[in-house]
Amino acid sequence: MTPADLAAVISDCVHTAIRSGRMSAEVPREIRVERPRHRHHGDYSTNIALQLATSAGLSARAVAEVLAPLVSMADGVAKAEVAGPGFLNITLESGVLGARARDIVLAGDAYGRTDRLGGLRLNLEFVSANPTGPVHIGGARWAVVGDVLARLLKAAGADVSREYYFNDAGVQIDRFARSLLAAAEGSPAPADGYSGAYIEDIAAAVLHRRPEALRMPEAEALAVFRGEGTELMFDEIKASLAAFGTRFDVYFNEKDLHAHGYLEAAVARLREGGHVFEAEGAVWLRTTDFGDDKDRVLVKGDGSWTYFTADCAYYLDKRGRGFERVVIMLGADHADTWAGCVPWRPVSATTRTLIWKSSSDSWSTWSRTGGRSG
Repeated sequence: MTPADLAAVISDCVHTAIRSGRMSAEVPREIRVERPRHRHHGDYSTNIALQLATSAGLSARAVAEVLAPLVSMADGVAKAEVAGPGFLNITLESGVLGARARDIVLAGDAYGRTDRLGGLRLNLEFVSANPTGPVHIGGARWAVVGDVLARLLKAAGADVSREYYFNDAGVQIDRFARSLLAAAEGSPAPADGYSGAYIEDIAAAVLHRRPEALRMPEAEALAVFRGEGTELMFDEIKASLAAFGTRFDVYFNEKDLHAHGYLEAAVARLREGGHVFEAEGAVWLRTTDFGDDKDRVLVKGDGSWTYFTADCAYYLDKRGRGFERVVIMLGADHADTWAGCVPWRPVSATTRTLIWKSSSDSWSTWSRTGGRSG
């Protein structure tokens, strides 16, 4: 008997008590079943009586005393005892746990698998750290959570594609290239650049590949260090994740979005939907219509793209690849951009996008008809 099975048993007992007139109460949607702190308190414990007490107009202990004999009579239950202010401590029959262990062994790898999400094409993006340095502890944390989530979704029958988004376009890559060039020349790192032993190692590796780089004009040398250095950093990140036991089906490069006109197409699509406006010399997305705290810039006054625009284009690309659901795990620094692609229309009425955000002390979950940012 699993905790879920036992919760169903308790729910049946509550309804039995209500139907028989022993009490009247509003049944909660979720019945919690947990392991007690001390083994001599039984196999499981529940606070259902405390949940029911207010609506029943009884003390929690009185409610527990109504439920205890009913739970005790359920198949697989040896006894249910009232404890403290109204907890129910439940002890299962010895054969029940043995039967569950036997089922697990006999089922092998099939145990716990269902087809609840059968036929669903789902894209799960996680880690997606900038390729300007090695994977750090924060990225490793997301690797664990994302990998576990992918396994759970697959076990539920979903066709899961694990994806890593490389932000290999934009200002941070320019700073990375300048930092590598400075290291190769033996100069101090730029004030806004990157430093550390890994920068020196990658700079040396670039020179090993392209020893002529330092004899080139600066613009050409930067192009070499940008291309070669980013590729070497990619390789190190991939190797670290593989050694950690996390694999990805797709590594998507942001620069491909820029190279193939995806950003222009995304803005045009949003403009057609009436979500784009121009102000202060820039092009904006009216995200406040979808719950954001402020509108977001798509094209700056100097004509350059924002990272936000690439996020919009990337999400549209995912939809174009036929994914019915898109799950994106965002760090706390992206928590304010969740509304970025809400204007996209789902491919079907049942399509949802789930965006997860984390911080050091909380988790938040949003479900929206469209939308990815970060």
